[in-house]
Amino acid sequence: MSTVENKEQMPPAEPPLILGNQTFGTVTDRISKLAERKTTLTWLAALSLAASVALLLLGSIGYLFYEGIGIWGLNVPVAWGWAIVNFVFWVGIGHAGTLISAILFLFRQKWRTSINRFAEAMTLFAVICALVFPGIHVGRIWVVYWMFPLPNQMDMWPNFRSPLLWDVFAVSIYFTCSLVFWYTGLIPDLATLRDRATTKIRKIVLGIFSLGWRGGNRQWKHYELAYLILAGVSTPLVLSVHSVVSTDFAVSVVPGWHTTIFPPYFVAGAIFSGFAMVMTLGIITRKVFHLEDFITNQHLEKMNKIMLLTGMMVGYSYACEFFIAWYSGNAYEQFAFINRAFGPYAWAYWIMISCNVLIPQMFWFRKLRTSIPVMFVASIFINIGMWFERFVIVMSLARDYLPSSWDYYSPTTWDVLTFIGSFGLFFTLFLLFLRFLPVVAMFEVKGVLPEADPHHKGGSH
Repeated sequence: MSTVENKEQMPPAEPPLILGNQTFGTVTDRISKLAERKTTLTWLAALSLAASVALLLLGSIGYLFYEGIGIWGLNVPVAWGWAIVNFVFWVGIGHAGTLISAILFLFRQKWRTSINRFAEAMTLFAVICALVFPGIHVGRIWVVYWMFPLPNQMDMWPNFRSPLLWDVFAVSIYFTCSLVFWYTGLIPDLATLRDRATTKIRKIVLGIFSLGWRGGNRQWKHYELAYLILAGVSTPLVLSVHSVVSTDFAVSVVPGWHTTIFPPYFVAGAIFSGFAMVMTLGIITRKVFHLEDFITNQHLEKMNKIMLLTGMMVGYSYACEFFIAWYSGNAYEQFAFINRAFGPYAWAYWIMISCNVLIPQMFWFRKLRTSIPVMFVASIFINIGMWFERFVIVMSLARDYLPSSWDYYSPTTWDVLTFIGSFGLFFTLFLLFLRFLPVVAMFEVKGVLPEADPHHKGGSH
């Protein structure tokens, strides 16, 4: 067979993950300079705005402690309101970071290298926002320590059958593992910044946090083993954490909640919303910091494919819920789902369907899947839809078994301010991360460059 025929039969080569003919030196320079440059007025303005919005959260919580949860829109059937909706929303946002870092690492997916660092950071900040809400929604803030496995003043242990306690265990363990995993990945890059530091204070601080890293063969051997173990430990957490959160609903006897589909349905939705938030932040970050060579269209397209997959899983779950309600023959269950689609909250239900089921279908088309404006707008709508999904689920409480106790839930100004304030906290932490730490994992990006291949012409041997 001729050489021409051989070439014709070979599959087309994928474009390189990292563009611009980068070398080890240029990767180090370009990423390090983002953390080393002087603070800009634009960053200060953005931080001031985000911190001001975060103060709304602190102010709202302060007034909540003073006045009680009567400032929220809760009523007799709707004992859970926006606090639980926001909690589930933020925990879901935090799922993409661990999936990108741990699961894709175990499957040796090289395209994760440019986005894993800020996705992991986003996970931590989203979980911090989520942890605010279980503590404040109980109302009696002075007994918040009952959520932890500590004896209370009546010498009684907390109720281990309470889903609230499960949440505290699940989310705090998830946060701890994610923090250790993120910090472990930072160590080689912190050592790089330490070696480039020009001031004594910066050198000392980075020297402490880089834990004496010198990049020797023995250190790399132990590091890679530790990173692999942490990835293995973190992987089950992606599935378990949102499964535990879903049991807050599934262990109840509320029509529409008491169903075994909730754990996989919640996990798929969490990954769906998490990737949408990574997409939103990734597009902004690559534009502001000129990282188009590192976060390429290839990275964004692969994320869109994952959003298409998880979006279809979420849509399938919606259909399954209606089928299960019909097949069960339970009048209460059937009413709960008909009420969702055609009752007083129908507007929220159809927003959810439009954003979570219909909008991701555009990613079947490569032209739309690779269009930056399309994917940016779609990612925002997907997160809006995922918030409404949690809202629709919680609003099942508005019409329970007794029509005499039905009521319509309307959020108050304090509900809205608390939710908006949580975004302020999230973006404050994210902006601090962008300013002081490497946005992209330098050593991982170097690992996918042609120069890293020992057989590469001009590479090390």
